[in-house]
This record gives sequence, structure tokens and C-alpha cells, in this order.
Amino acid sequence: MIKRLDINGVHMELGKDLKRYVRQKIGGLDHYVALHARESLRIEVKLKESKAKDKNRHTCEVILHLPQETFTVKATAETIFSAIDIVEEKLKIHLKKYKDLHANPRLHQRIIARFKRTQNNGD
Repeated sequence: MIKRLDINGVHMELGKDLKRYVRQKIGGLDHYVALHARESLRIEVKLKESKAKDKNRHTCEVILHLPQETFTVKATAETIFSAIDIVEEKLKIHLKKYKDLHANPRLHQRIIARFKRTQNNGD
């Protein structure tokens, strides 16, 4: 789990269930971050509620601070939980690209070589 996760609410109260949901969804994204970047990873979550004339709109904005980049992802939906889910999926895509870009290429070569050796030994 991510150690530095700040959750702020704008125009809304944050209950224990909502905070737990955010920690579960957004806090579990450390698996998509390279090992060397996990120590300095910091996430800010801003949950907003805007009341229009006809309907309520909920916005979830996540600012992800990594060693070499900062990602900002924002989603708006009718419920705050669906906005958090949308942001989580967007962050997964960004983090997979980040990990592929900044990962150690020698590690991938060793894994592929080990996989080939196990296939050859099994034949």
C-alpha cells in the first residue's frame, strides 16, 4: 500500500467508508510502480461535489507524484464511487506506460532468458 496518500474533500464530508474505498482503490496501485520509485511515491486525492440545478456531479482528481514525472487524472460521474473507479483505470494505464519506460531492460532480458530455458528443459 502507498504510505503517503492525502485525501481531501471539497464541498463534501468524507466518511470512513469513502476514505477506506479510496485507500483500497488508489492505494493499491503501487503494484504498477517500479520498485525504485515506490519510496518517493506520493498521491493527492481531491473529491469534489458540485450541485447543479438538475443533478449532482462528483469529481475525483488524483495527482500522482513520481520521481521523474507527475500525473494528473480527473474524472466526473454521477456518484463519487464511479468517479474513483474511472480514475483508477486511467491511472493503471499511465502507470503501466511509466513502468515500461523507466524499467530496467536487463531485468526483462533475464526473465525472458529464464523463461526460454525452462521451456527448452521441459521438451
